[in-house]
Amino acid sequence: MLTVGDTFPAFNLSAVKGGPDGLGGPGVSFTEISNATDEGKWKIFFFWPKDFTFICPTEIAAFGKLNGEFSDRDAVVYGGSTDGEFVHLNWRKYNDDIRDLPFPMLADTKRELCDALGILDKDAGVALRATFIVDPNGTIQWASANGLNVGRNPQEVVRVLDALQTDELCPCNWTKGTETLAPQALFDKAA
Repeated sequence: MLTVGDTFPAFNLSAVKGGPDGLGGPGVSFTEISNATDEGKWKIFFFWPKDFTFICPTEIAAFGKLNGEFSDRDAVVYGGSTDGEFVHLNWRKYNDDIRDLPFPMLADTKRELCDALGILDKDAGVALRATFIVDPNGTIQWASANGLNVGRNPQEVVRVLDALQTDELCPCNWTKGTETLAPQALFDKAA
């Protein structure tokens, strides 16, 4: 699996648009998204194993509810799986929890991005519950993966993004608005 310091892979995928535009039907609901889309912004990529399942919509909806938090931090969110854009579209239309999803759903049907990221489950051949925070230069600054049966905490992604954007030393359980560590001050206290 790619990790901190690696360059997020180049990609170009079909996607269902976020927001109301994503519910307009096959002719207008789809777009192409690449690694150059939203260039210069922080990017959150998160992947789930399969559409029309049980854990996945709980995570997707939770990321959707935090979309404004990410936007306030000049970050964009992309969700994706190995399902196709038509599957994503139908799932959005018929699932109350994700119908109003504000961000695009990437369709990695050839598994090229998931394979390049190293996040394909070895047995099931679908994406692990992987999350990446990518800086404006395209470098992965945080990577996390859960197995197929355990959902993640999207609020932790917000917390880590906040910490990364301070460009400071952030202690365990640090939250936005609390003090960061100043190593020189710690040495001065010890002296």
